[in-house]
Amino acid sequence: MKKTIAIIPARGGSKRLPNKNIINFNGLPLLVHSINYAKENSDIIDDVYVSTDNKEIKSVALAHNAKVIDRPSDISDDKATTAAVLKHALQLLSNDIECVILLQPTNPLRPKSLLKDAYTAYKLNNCDSLFTVSRDHKKLGKINDNRFLPFNYKIGQRSQDLEQLYYENGLLYITKAQLIMDEIIFNEESFPYVVNHPYAKVDIDTLEDLNYAEYLISKEISK
Repeated sequence: MKKTIAIIPARGGSKRLPNKNIINFNGLPLLVHSINYAKENSDIIDDVYVSTDNKEIKSVALAHNAKVIDRPSDISDDKATTAAVLKHALQLLSNDIECVILLQPTNPLRPKSLLKDAYTAYKLNNCDSLFTVSRDHKKLGKINDNRFLPFNYKIGQRSQDLEQLYYENGLLYITKAQLIMDEIIFNEESFPYVVNHPYAKVDIDTLEDLNYAEYLISKEISK
């Protein structure tokens, strides 16, 4: 029977927030939140893997019952693509994998039912891949020769009348293994699954991002 696996890419050597993948967040190393999320969805996910080049990250992953893929140095710097990391993982694993769920450790907060709902959409729409997006309500523009040129609105236009634009929020990706072997996680044909939730704004790369995520958690706990 074909498997669905989760892969969490977590290299060492973060520059903006040192050791960010194992920094403490709400009482656990950051990447453990994604490990636990995958394990909470064991009705969908058969195995959980962490791909890493770092011994400390490896120890944390193993301590929380994830399997580990040792990542070589040539795909461990900040220029390596996530697609290459996933392809490397699949090349080491058996060929009975049907699809991969990518969970980024820098997105530790996800709505509880998100994966089940997104996976249902993935199956119903017969997708090769799915990724999560969120609506952006900002008035955006460019600056040329010290002049602001509106991009998605006309000056004076009401915010509620803006053209609907969306951004890739990174919460999760679901991709067929055969697509990843071509080093593709998603493309123009992929299904954009819309998520309207405060967690979609969390992507931890800086101390400010971490503080914001902690603020959201504190609001949830206080409810």
